Amino acid sequence: MKPNGDFQNKLLLVEDNPMDVDLTKRAFAMNKLPVVIEVASDGEEAIGYINRWEAGLPIPKVILLDLKLPKIGGLQVLKTYKLHSIYQHIPVVVLTSSSEERDVYTAYEYGANSYIVKEIDFDKFLDIAAQIENYWCRLNILPRQT
Repeated sequence: MKPNGDFQNKLLLVEDNPMDVDLTKRAFAMNKLPVVIEVASDGEEAIGYINRWEAGLPIPKVILLDLKLPKIGGLQVLKTYKLHSIYQHIPVVVLTSSSEERDVYTAYEYGANSYIVKEIDFDKFLDIAAQIENYWCRLNILPRQT
């Protein structure tokens, strides 16, 4: 698949739990999904990706964002991305264990494109990974970066 503009068939996973990082990587690999996964392990590192993109690092097609992060919380990371004049169009899918209505509401208020509660069952998580990859990395079209 040809990249759309500056976007490549990759995603940024913002997740501090190594087991969830491994689970996500295995789910994409088991589905044989052609996605490169970069990982930011805390909110500060996630926000630091803005500087990396400005320095030429390829922009992800989607960001998977946990809310419960060390250093800077996921909602603040989301708000920072969505207020950025250039990178605000990168889709952000909140992928978290929180099903609290307040978190759901605030995430959408800050510009989340989707909100998914993590599945504990691996087979169900495989299905979620396949759907994320199919929609956000294959079907969804993003604007060209200027």
